Amino acid sequence: MRFMLQAELPHEPFNTLIRDGTAGPIIGRILDDIKPEAVYFTELDGLRTAVLIVDIQDASQLPALTEPFFLQFEADCRFRLVMSPEDLQKSGIEELGQKWA
Repeated sequence: MRFMLQAELPHEPFNTLIRDGTAGPIIGRILDDIKPEAVYFTELDGLRTAVLIVDIQDASQLPALTEPFFLQFEADCRFRLVMSPEDLQKSGIEELGQKWA
């Protein structure tokens, strides 16, 4: 299952971690451990935010994705199930459209 993980990083403790030079190495360790398909950093509602695309086989893997962000940054994490174009093609959306028209 492919998910989009959105981790919103509050100003504190992130500002302190930037000032002491540990924010980058911590993020690096998290990304090395999670091994996302893609990672983007942006602003969302005034907060630094990491957006990761991750592929997991079982729901029991979710804590391994979120706990590093919770514990290291006191982040708020959200998940969205996402599909690739190939997933959408295999979804049978046209048949569903006919069934529920």
